[in-house]
Amino acid sequence: MRCPSCGYKDTNVLDSRLKREGTSIRRRRRCPKCAQRFTTYECIEQTPLMVIKRDGRRQPFDRMRILNGLIKACEKRPVSIDAIEAVVDAIEQAVREKHDTEVSSKNIGELVMSRLSVVDEVAYVRFASVYRQFCDVNQFMDELKSIKAKKKIKNMKKQKAR
Repeated sequence: MRCPSCGYKDTNVLDSRLKREGTSIRRRRRCPKCAQRFTTYECIEQTPLMVIKRDGRRQPFDRMRILNGLIKACEKRPVSIDAIEAVVDAIEQAVREKHDTEVSSKNIGELVMSRLSVVDEVAYVRFASVYRQFCDVNQFMDELKSIKAKKKIKNMKKQKAR
């Protein structure tokens, strides 16, 4: 690896750590010529994944768009950034496992909503209201009723298990 300060071609690796569930490596390096320390990241090069939008346009998959959407949905909620990043990691992994080169934005949105409903119900409703483009209060209420019904079924299953 070339030193970013002096351009020397042979730097030393001081420390290596796995990042993002073993899909990338963070390396701390030191240049023997100028003693500059710097960090590099090494990750698996994957084939580009294209997202097919509702209007038919295609654009590259961008995990930051999902992350930003989840951060907005979880704003002022007791959800840690680590939990949000774990959701994004799980979604990206699921998308890459199921789809070779293209995935619809609808599939991504449904994955986000299914994961988010487990993390925080309020954040789920916020995300769903934007994703599903609620036009009136009735659509919002229908979604809330659906959440309540699922929660009731979940509680009944817990009680039967006891």
